[in-house]
Amino acid sequence: MKKIKVLQRILDCGVVAVLRGDSPEQVVEMAEQAIAGGVKIIEITMTVPNALQAIERLSRIYNPEAPMDSERFAVIGAGTVLEPHTARMAIMSGAQFVVSPALNEDTIKLCNLYRIPVMPGVVTISDLLKGLELGADVMKLFPGNMFEPSIIKTFKGPVPQANLMPTGGVSVDNLGDWIAGGAVAVGIGSDLTSEALKTGDMSKIRDKAAQYTEAYRRAKGY
Repeated sequence: MKKIKVLQRILDCGVVAVLRGDSPEQVVEMAEQAIAGGVKIIEITMTVPNALQAIERLSRIYNPEAPMDSERFAVIGAGTVLEPHTARMAIMSGAQFVVSPALNEDTIKLCNLYRIPVMPGVVTISDLLKGLELGADVMKLFPGNMFEPSIIKTFKGPVPQANLMPTGGVSVDNLGDWIAGGAVAVGIGSDLTSEALKTGDMSKIRDKAAQYTEAYRRAKGY
């Protein structure tokens, strides 16, 4: 799938589920619940033991080119990618996008080589400018809980062309504020999965994902 189409689908969906777990089987189940609840952009973090197995399995099940209202539509990516070697392994395993907690120049270059969307983590204007110079289309504002949603407008004052995706600290209650502030998408992690992990009831992820999906639709006026 062409990079521009993957990016467009990520931005159209607007909510990225950041999934961490104890095994590939667990995060596959988390992903299936999130997708059933309407959150169809799935980031499997490389901190999951044998994370590539989960990416491979989900990439076989779900099709990023399917109609967006199809049960088989989802875009599967890799997160917590720290360096280019891991990025390449993730891409070869089927990852359609790559997310990093920081800005690693070689990782961005590798993803550009393979025409895979890459979202490096940024905290400062200097990070933002470096990411743009290297050709990153979306920057992950991380950790988002360091900031208020108004930080998006602050960053976009001198750099209006920047596309920012806050991750960390995003909730159902403040998602609308982040979108209104200018975020092109949001990443959600522990708030999506914590109750399910605590109780063992994975259906709670589906319920929470549905809340996020509805909150995003309201924020966008759909």
